[in-house]
Amino acid sequence: MTVEELSKACGFIPAFPLPDPEREVTCGFCGDLLSWAMGRAKEGSAWCTVMGSVNAVAVASLADAAVLVLCHEAALMGDAAARAQQQGINILRTDLPEFEAAAAVAKQLGI
Repeated sequence: MTVEELSKACGFIPAFPLPDPEREVTCGFCGDLLSWAMGRAKEGSAWCTVMGSVNAVAVASLADAAVLVLCHEAALMGDAAARAQQQGINILRTDLPEFEAAAAVAKQLGI
């Protein structure tokens, strides 16, 4: 499933025009501790978090996550949005809590 398909299926809203909407999402990851995510988020994951900082964008890039899903209507910092666009990191937003957003991702991926 692509990031764009996942966004539509789950009702997630792009934070800005998706730089890589055709990127394949292969799994999910849920967590707010950046060091934990850096070591455990898998390539192609939809990372559900409330961390909207430039550091979260860096971790998403290092982990090669397909998309960062900002939950609980978490704020995306301006510098983070600019860095994500520069680095081609997809970011989606939702008002759902992390658990519910991750459950929606899992349902769509058949996990």
